[in-house]
Amino acid sequence: MKLLKDHVLLFDAQCPLCAAYSNTFVKSGMLEETGREAYQEMNAETCIYIDKDKARNEIALVNKSNGKVYYGLDSIFKIIANSYPIFKPLFQFSPFYWIMKKLYAFISYNRKVIIPGKKNADTCIPDVNIKYRIAYLLFTWVISSFILTTYSAYLTGLIPASKFYREFIICGGQIVFQTGVIYFTARKKILDYLGNMMTISFAASLLLLVFLGVGKLFEIADPLIYSGFFMMVVGAMFLEHLRRMTLLGIGPAPSVTWVIYRILVLTIILTGL
Repeated sequence: MKLLKDHVLLFDAQCPLCAAYSNTFVKSGMLEETGREAYQEMNAETCIYIDKDKARNEIALVNKSNGKVYYGLDSIFKIIANSYPIFKPLFQFSPFYWIMKKLYAFISYNRKVIIPGKKNADTCIPDVNIKYRIAYLLFTWVISSFILTTYSAYLTGLIPASKFYREFIICGGQIVFQTGVIYFTARKKILDYLGNMMTISFAASLLLLVFLGVGKLFEIADPLIYSGFFMMVVGAMFLEHLRRMTLLGIGPAPSVTWVIYRILVLTIILTGL
C-alpha cells in the first residue's frame, strides 16, 4: 500500500462518520499520522490554501507541497487511488463518478440532521441544500413507511391490518402537521427540523427491524409483545426528539405536537374513523 505523503485531510470533528473514515485512512497506512486535521482546529498553514465555506460542505484534502486542494469525493478518490491504483479506471468512469458524487452530496449535506453536532460548538455546518434535503425527506419517508407496513402485520388483532399507502399517508401527514407547527414557532429552521424528525423516524424503523429479527429468532408470535417493542421505540423516539430540539434551540413544543399527532392517528385507526 502506497502512503500519500505531504497531504492533510480536513474532516468534521463533530461528524462521527467523517471522523471514522478519515481515521481509517491514517490507521490503514493510506495517510501519514499527521495526515488529518479537524476542520474546527485547522492550523494557519492549512487555512491559507482552502475555501473554508466549500470545506464545510465537502471534505478537503490539501497538498502541503504545492497548495492544491481536492474537495469532497475527489479527495477520497485521490487517497484511495494513490494506495490502490487499480481503482483509478473505475473512479474515472463517468457514470460511476456521477452516482458516487450524488451519493456523497446526499450524505454530506444532510450529515447534521443525521447526527447533529453539539449546540453552539459546531463550526463546520454544511449549507442547507434544498434539493438534497428534500431527497433525504423522501428517502426516509418511503423506507420508514415500508418498514412500518411490514411491522404492522405483527400487530394484527390489536390494530387493523395496514397497507403501505396508509403508513405512507400517516408519515406524510406528520411532515405536514409538524411543518405547520414549526412555521409558527421557528420557520427559519423548518428544513433542519424536518430532517431531524425524519432521521428519528428512519432510525426507529431500523430498530423495529431489529425487534422483528429478535421475534423471528425466538419464534415470538404474540402481538402484545410486538406492541411492547413498538412502545419502547416510540418512547425512545420522544426522548431523542426532545434532545434534538434542545440542540436546535427550538424548545419542547414540537415534541408535544409530535405526540399529539401520534395519539390522533392511533385514535383514528382504533375507532375506524
